[in-house]
Amino acid sequence: MAVVMGPNQYGKAEVRMVAVDRGGPRHHLRDLTVSTTLRGDFTEAHRTGDNSAVLPTDTQKNTVHAFAQQQPVGEIEDFALRLAHHFVESQPAVREAQVQIEEHAWERVPVGGSGHDHAFHRAGDEKRTAAVTFDGAQAHVLSGLRDLVVLKTTGSEFRGFPRDAYTTLAETDDRVLATAVTARWRHLQPRGDWAKDFAAVRADLLETFATTHSRALQHTLHEMGRIVLDKHSGIAEVRMSLPNKHHFAVDMTPFGMANRNEVFFVSDRPYGLIEGSVTRDDVEAAPEAWYGLPEF
Repeated sequence: MAVVMGPNQYGKAEVRMVAVDRGGPRHHLRDLTVSTTLRGDFTEAHRTGDNSAVLPTDTQKNTVHAFAQQQPVGEIEDFALRLAHHFVESQPAVREAQVQIEEHAWERVPVGGSGHDHAFHRAGDEKRTAAVTFDGAQAHVLSGLRDLVVLKTTGSEFRGFPRDAYTTLAETDDRVLATAVTARWRHLQPRGDWAKDFAAVRADLLETFATTHSRALQHTLHEMGRIVLDKHSGIAEVRMSLPNKHHFAVDMTPFGMANRNEVFFVSDRPYGLIEGSVTRDDVEAAPEAWYGLPEF
């Protein structure tokens, strides 16, 4: 029997970086978490400890910082593309690089009816994301968001499901529906007006969540993805991960009261986790674009 090295990768995870553009009196702040992953022929590093092909992860971290200093970060998709190209084109052993970025949103502190030039406050837990995979010939760009918390107080039901000896859940035709959306969408081309496209897709996801009468969270997921593909011809597929943030009506009968679907307790765990992809049937699959992404 021969022992061979299987698929492997390595990189620097979660490089935290804040970049301030001081090009004028009104400063611009970018708060990023960047993760780099390199794939290639690193067999000897594993078998014999020969590190001649291994670019140190500390160097990868320094590269992230240096690239942010050399020119403004710009859109996170473009920043990830620059980094991925650099790692593949500068390192002979690297056949593919993946760069994942999360952007933490800050808003300007309102002063006198307008945003302050250099004071900011955190805008919540939502993060804009990008993931770029480049193999020396082709680049795949995924845009997305994470932890977009949404809730609707009606317009959601869940009934008609199978029942067995262990089923206790009651059917409902009117419930609170809440989730924290993680969504990524793959662009057909590695170029675009990233900020404009992101804002439009985010708005479509929100509007579809609000206006769809949901028969299940799976139904909502499909409709959100379908609308994005219908309205954006440059997007090949959408993948989503939706944890069901359960809201259960409190039993008020011990207090001699009726709960008219108005008071709920929120269960943070366990929770249903609904995940899926919505794709065009006329585009080529790109599994390498998604490899290594934890949500999917």
